[in-house]
Amino acid sequence: MLVNWTQPKHVFIVCGKTDLCKGIDGLAAVIAENYDLDLFNDSLFLFCGTRNDRFKGLY
Repeated sequence: MLVNWTQPKHVFIVCGKTDLCKGIDGLAAVIAENYDLDLFNDSLFLFCGTRNDRFKGLY
């Protein structure tokens, strides 16, 4: 799915290394538990893994 970058109200970049093998549920759990943010407020969350050329997004 391609994201229209003008639609999300907020864009969060999760700093540090994240296990990108996690699926949607695992990444959503990271946001909810570690950062106490609402997943359904029209936000885009960007995760980076151990390689600096790979990103995974959760919208």
